[in-house]
Amino acid sequence: MTRMVGIDLGTTNSLVAIFRGGRGEVLADPATGSRMCPSIVRGETDSTVTVGEAAKRDRVARARDTVASIKRMMGKSVAEAQALVEGLSYAISDVGDGVPRVRVGDRLLSPPEISALILKELKDRASAALGVSVERAVITVPAYFDDRERQATRDAARLAGLKVARLLSEPTAACLAYGLEKIPSGKIAVYDLGGGTFDVSILKVKDGLFEVLAINGDTRLGGDDIDAAIAARLLERAKLEGAQFDRTLRVEEAARTAAENAKIALSADVEVSVTLDIPEAGLRWTGTLTRDEVESIARPVIERTLKLSGRALRDSGLATSDLDAVALVGGSTRMPLVRQRVEAFFGMPPRSDLDPDEVVAMGAAIQASVITGESRGITLLDVSPLSLGIETMGGVVAKIIPRNSTLPTAVGMEFTTHVDGQRAVLVHVLQGERELAKDNRSLARFELRGIAPAPAGIPRVEVIFTLDANGILNVLARDKKTGLAHDVDVRPTSGLTDEMVERMLIEGMTLGAADLEARLLVEARVEGEKLLRQSRKVIAQDPTLITPDEASQVDAVLRALEVTIGTDDHRAIRRAMETADAVTVPVAQRLMDRNIASFLTGKNVDGD
Repeated sequence: MTRMVGIDLGTTNSLVAIFRGGRGEVLADPATGSRMCPSIVRGETDSTVTVGEAAKRDRVARARDTVASIKRMMGKSVAEAQALVEGLSYAISDVGDGVPRVRVGDRLLSPPEISALILKELKDRASAALGVSVERAVITVPAYFDDRERQATRDAARLAGLKVARLLSEPTAACLAYGLEKIPSGKIAVYDLGGGTFDVSILKVKDGLFEVLAINGDTRLGGDDIDAAIAARLLERAKLEGAQFDRTLRVEEAARTAAENAKIALSADVEVSVTLDIPEAGLRWTGTLTRDEVESIARPVIERTLKLSGRALRDSGLATSDLDAVALVGGSTRMPLVRQRVEAFFGMPPRSDLDPDEVVAMGAAIQASVITGESRGITLLDVSPLSLGIETMGGVVAKIIPRNSTLPTAVGMEFTTHVDGQRAVLVHVLQGERELAKDNRSLARFELRGIAPAPAGIPRVEVIFTLDANGILNVLARDKKTGLAHDVDVRPTSGLTDEMVERMLIEGMTLGAADLEARLLVEARVEGEKLLRQSRKVIAQDPTLITPDEASQVDAVLRALEVTIGTDDHRAIRRAMETADAVTVPVAQRLMDRNIASFLTGKNVDGD
């Protein structure tokens, strides 16, 4: 059996959910019980990787080995990624193929490869929780993700062994989680302020049909920016109050972690104490931080989100008075100031009855249930996040499909030649909102040859853009006189070619076995050492419980286990643990029986 899940691949945290009991349900890690998986990866010295909570726990101490906020790098060029990495603990490497790389342990990995490690962790968590194989997923992306960023997400899923059933905009997923499709007819704003991105969407719903009217946002704006500003303020105050310290990477990470924790605490409290203690950098400082101070720091970020919300409303042709509901999404919306400003801007209390961290994953699971047929009566109509067009004379862009066009769509436009006798035209396909071709993102180039020679301005060349529900663009250029045509499917690239992805998949299969062996060895050593400590502690509590022959046998098996732990054979360690268990368990049972008997001595059945 296999199961389709919904995944929220977030900048700060990621989650996986299923559809159960008529609603989305976020799955917990069977080992820890935690539902959120921090989107953090750490490389280890033995070539393995640590993902999630364990990587976050040691983030300050091992800052140089830890990669966070990789979602911001998805689909970016080397130069774009290098511009975004300021304030983070890692550097962007350029290996000459145009794809940014980050060092993870002893390997240089691309952002899709690092995201794949997070997706693999979620896939394994879901498979363990459900007891079935998980191979397909609906994965959410910010509404404002462009084609390259969306393709990078598809590449990450493929590398993780997941087939993407659909990429779903995060605000649309939130509407599904809130059950807003049950509104007979209405218009909804979804305000989504996460760790690394901000999105706002204006949607129309009628009889279970969702139509996205407009979207706006910023893939470089989120709670991380508030944390960075608070961290800078903390370090500034420490300096002003006499602390002398070096501005090391570990200090920066400690300040950022303290800032995030303080921000979270101040959603409930009005004042918190903050301690920065990094002895090796000479930093020892304790101070207080108030909600008012944090809100003054956060206000510029929040006001930027409201400015973008106003643009989305104007694009939709609506006023705030036309809206029937406003929904909050993203952990940063827990801040009281965010809720106050959103209510003031939209003129109504926002919906916040669901966990803002989990709502997107829940909605993705509901969409998965629509695809599998478990849920019915819901239809989603998405929109194009950015305009699509072609370059014309002088390097100007002619927009053929404007942003916020409902998908699927097909739009045609006529062009002509600029040179007498011209027999070919170059079609340069672009994406973006700028007026000049050089300022937009190039998606494809091709030539239409064989045009009948004629004076400039006479030939009529029709260019038709067809954008399907999955965001795949087909461009057709046709000479209207001769009927000669050429078309191309414009498939976005994250910077990784098909050959590179295939190589990564093969390496993953080859290295995957080695990675698994390394992980099994680490786990066996940890459990073996734990068994050694516990066994010796039990025997030391009361040596009279063990006979000389038993003592000799226990000592022998524990010494053998200790020696085996030093080897690289996890199977041998497991066998030695089983042997040690068989010998030590009877002694431990004897001690337990004695303790129970001692506890019950002198007590009657009523416990008096």
